[in-house]
Amino acid sequence: MFATAFSHLSKSAFAGGPTNRVLTRALAAKAGQAEVVLMLEGRCPSASLDYIIEPWFLGPGATGPGGSEFQQWAEDSKSKYGTVFGTSVGDLPDPKQPRCALISGRTADNPRLFKECIDAKCSTIFLEKPGAPTVAELQLMKDQAEKAGVGVLMGYNKNVCKYVRKTREFAETIPGSHVTFVSNNAYENTPESLGECFERNAEGMLKNMAIHELALLVSFYDVTVENIESVTADKGFSSMQTLPGPSGKEFTDFDKIKFTIKTKTGKQVSVAADRCGGTDSYATVTDTDGKEVFRYWMPDEEDKATVQKLQAKYPTAMPYFFTQDPDYERVAKFTATGEEAEGLATIGIAVETLRVAEYLTPLLMDQLK
Repeated sequence: MFATAFSHLSKSAFAGGPTNRVLTRALAAKAGQAEVVLMLEGRCPSASLDYIIEPWFLGPGATGPGGSEFQQWAEDSKSKYGTVFGTSVGDLPDPKQPRCALISGRTADNPRLFKECIDAKCSTIFLEKPGAPTVAELQLMKDQAEKAGVGVLMGYNKNVCKYVRKTREFAETIPGSHVTFVSNNAYENTPESLGECFERNAEGMLKNMAIHELALLVSFYDVTVENIESVTADKGFSSMQTLPGPSGKEFTDFDKIKFTIKTKTGKQVSVAADRCGGTDSYATVTDTDGKEVFRYWMPDEEDKATVQKLQAKYPTAMPYFFTQDPDYERVAKFTATGEEAEGLATIGIAVETLRVAEYLTPLLMDQLK
C-alpha cells in the first residue's frame, strides 16, 4: 500500500431523473483503488465515478514507487469507464446537480481538502475518521460546513456494522452485562514494523486505530469528556513503547491498550485495541460474574463467503471494504434526495469523539508509565 492518496468524483442517477453528484475522496492508493473500482463496477447502484483527483501520482510522484501502476490503472479506467482524471478539486466545473465529496486523505490534509470541497459547491461531504488532527480544527470545519449549509457525514463504519448492533441487542437482554469492543491490526510485532506504524500514524492509536471504538462509545454509551467519571487501563493487557520510525525520530504510542470507562450516568464499557492482534474486529458481552456469554465477529460467517469471493477479485484491498457498500449508498441518497443516512455518524459525533481521544490519551499513558 502506498502512503500517498487520490480523490474521486462521481455522478449518480435516481428514479425520477438524473442527479449528478461529485464524490471526492483522498485515500491510500491501493486501498482507495479498491473502493473506487467497487463504485465503477456498480456496487453502489446510485453512483458512478466521473472524476478522480490525484495530485501526487499525476504530479511529483508520477515517476516514483507506484506511479506507473497508478497511471496504468488510470488509463484503463479512462478507456473502460470514461473517468476524467485531474490534480485539483478547484479545477472542477460548477455542479449542475447536488454534489457530494468523500474525503479520506492524510489526517493533516483533511482541513484543507474539506474547505476546497465546500468552495467547490458540494452539498454533502463524507469525511473519513478522525476528520482532522485536532479538536479545534475539526470544530472549525464543522462551523464552516454549517455556515455554508453543507451536510457532513463521517466514515465511522463500525457505527452501522452488524456485529455492533447484534452485540448491543444481546447485551440489553442480560441485566448488568458488560460490553467490550475489540479492534485488531496485523502489524508484525517487531520494533521496525511498529516504529513505522507509530510514525505513519503519528496522531496516536486513540486518534487512529481505536477512534472507531471511541465513536461507538460516544454514539451509544453516553461517553463525553464531561460525562466520564473514570477511565482505568488494563495494565496486564496494555503496552506502550517508544520506538524510532523510518526517519529516525522516536514516537511514543500504545502498541496495545485496553481500558474501561465509567460514566457519571452509570454506564460502563470497555475497549481493547492491539496493533499486532490479527485482522478481525469483534465484541463480547460478559455477565455480572465476568463470564463471557456472547461474542460476535466482523465479518460474521454469513459475510465471510462474500468477502472471500471479492478478495479473490480484488486481492490488494482490505477485507472490511467489502462490507461497506451500503454506507456509500446511504450517502448517495442523502445527497440526492435528502433521505436520512440512517446510522451514519455526524460531524458533531466526530468532534466529541476526537475530544474524548485527546482527553483519554494522556490519562492512559500516565497509568502505564
